[in-house]
Amino acid sequence: MKKLVLVIAFSLLGTFGFAKEDMVTKKGFLTTKWCAENGYFADCRLETVVCGKGGCFRNWNFGDKMEEELVLYVHDELKTYQIKLDKIPRHELDEAINRNEVSFSGEIKGDTIIAHEFEAPPPPKKSFFKGCL
Repeated sequence: MKKLVLVIAFSLLGTFGFAKEDMVTKKGFLTTKWCAENGYFADCRLETVVCGKGGCFRNWNFGDKMEEELVLYVHDELKTYQIKLDKIPRHELDEAINRNEVSFSGEIKGDTIIAHEFEAPPPPKKSFFKGCL
């Protein structure tokens, strides 16, 4: 009986150990697909988070379905990964949109990151301009 319990315990530990090895962490710039395709990073319009492309606010009405496609642009690879929020509530990403150094941990399937957790950098510090006006 003890051997059976030990075998089951080691098999479970082995399974969880392999599950952790499949987890990959990617760090980059979190933005929308439209902004990444058009090269708008720091100047990306926040309306693209709601309706999917620039200038779409003219035709979008409150209550219309959101067309949101978030991507992570990884600078080291010069590649964008689509983000699938598996275990992360969407409202937690609000502080990280259009920010650099955002890291996602999860599984990678093709060009998609199935995100289990993320980490956003702290907000920039306030500065005071001491120049001539």
